[in-house]
Formats: sequence, structure tokens, C-alpha cells
Amino acid sequence: MPIDMFLRRKKDILKKEDKSFKGDVDEKIRNLCDKINSLADCYTTSSCSGRVVLMIDEDEKKKGLMLKLYHDLISFSELKKDLNEIIKTGKNIRFKMEPCALHVACKNFEDAQKICERARFVGWRRTGIISSERRFVIEMNSTEKMDFPITKMGKILVDDNFLKIIVEDANKKLKKCWEKIEKLEKEI
Repeated sequence: MPIDMFLRRKKDILKKEDKSFKGDVDEKIRNLCDKINSLADCYTTSSCSGRVVLMIDEDEKKKGLMLKLYHDLISFSELKKDLNEIIKTGKNIRFKMEPCALHVACKNFEDAQKICERARFVGWRRTGIISSERRFVIEMNSTEKMDFPITKMGKILVDDNFLKIIVEDANKKLKKCWEKIEKLEKEI
């Protein structure tokens, strides 16, 4: 892609309104995004620092499935309170802890390859170039995750002791994601 087209596209993408569910960049990944966006031949197209989600359990992805979204550490009392509210809907709910994720567009293959190598080096195991049509797009995902049903027909499926284990494990995984974000920021 000619440099002027790439830079025009970068400028257009970076000034667009954030259409994510949250509505803005997660604070824990903002510095990494800013650093990548400061590079002449790269820019971010989407990002997530890792999150915990309570969502309606359906096969088809569509709007309105996410009922509660946490982009920070969670507490047992907060999770329990939110579950007690959500079960009133009678919907089947999944608990998901999703890892940090980042999409980066690069002008050339060499820049994309360098970022992929650095991401893998600091632990972003699921990293690769997913598109090379108009630009080289890198998808980076860490591997920390949890995903299981937590309510069925208006009842919480696990006891409080298990909920406490879930909270502890999810928080450990989120912290691990944030460490990987910091490490990648130092590598770029």
C-alpha cells in the first residue's frame, strides 16, 4: 500500500468514534496502544486489556448478550450481587474471563513480523498475521481464559466457595494479562 494511502487510513481509523461495548480504550492497555500508534507504519484497530463477562448463553453472537462487563479485578461480593440480580431474568448465563487482545495494522510485512515476534517473546502465544490484502493486520491474543455456564433457569449452578475460587482465578489471570501488556510495551 502506498505510504500516503496507509497514513490516510491510519488517520481516519484513529479519529473514529470507539464502537466497542465499553465505549473507550481500557486504561491498562492505553499506553501500549499509544506507543504503537506513535509508530509511523503501524496503528491499532482494536484492543482489550482482558475482562470478565457475565453474558446470556446463546450460540449466535448478537447485541444485548453481555449483561455485566468488568475490566478490573472483581470481588466475590460484587460477583454474587450481580449474579443475584441477573438470575431474576431467568436466562442461562455464562461466566467468561477473556484474555488481553490487540489488532495492529502495519504498512509492511517486516514491521508486522517484528511486532509478532516481540509479542510472542513476552507471552502473547496466539499471535499472527491474519490479513495482508490492503495492509498487514496482526491479531494478538493471550491465552488466559475461563468460560463456563454459571446460571441455569434462574439458579446459580455453583456454591459460594466455588464462586470465591472463580474470583481468585479470574483475578490472577487478569493480572497475568496486564503483565504481558506492560512487557510488550517495553519491547516495542
